[in-house]
Amino acid sequence: MTDDVTIRPAERNEAAELAVLVDIASQGFAAWLWSGAVLGGATDTAFERGRNKLREDVGPGNWRDAVVADLDDEIAGVSIGYGIDASVAEIEAKHAVLEPLLALQRPVVGHWFIDSLGVYRHRRGRGIGRRLLAHEIARAGSAPVSLITESHNDRAQALYRANGFEEAARTEAVPLFEGSRKHDWVLFTRKVA
Repeated sequence: MTDDVTIRPAERNEAAELAVLVDIASQGFAAWLWSGAVLGGATDTAFERGRNKLREDVGPGNWRDAVVADLDDEIAGVSIGYGIDASVAEIEAKHAVLEPLLALQRPVVGHWFIDSLGVYRHRRGRGIGRRLLAHEIARAGSAPVSLITESHNDRAQALYRANGFEEAARTEAVPLFEGSRKHDWVLFTRKVA
């Protein structure tokens, strides 16, 4: 049921919508990170910060690394992927919540890394996530593909496992707030066929 879905490169002027989908993919984690810019006075809202970050032309994880799924003349989903290089070892976590994520990324130098994969709730169940995932696997070429998800995200994990990914490592997440749901970050890797 995905014949009417088109996968295409994102455009810079779509950064605001990309920010919404990245936040959906991260289940609110991205907005939490971006909110630091509000507290620091750099932006008025977390999503303004997200939009600005995604509009940047340099660095991984911006609009240049994004592809979108169009359905019925609107964006229905996004995936953002890029190669992990040795510079990941040099990155210092600006907040304790980022350290477990960086610890999982450091061993996958040379892998294609899927930073985000998100679909609007009202568009789910139509194979859009599967199409975006397949597109990222194709973008990886001969490189292994890795991604990180939350241990309680069963639906995403089922999709990854069904597409050849296996759990490679996990680490306890640092809670965002007192009383935050405890979970692990889980690294999934798909070896080269």
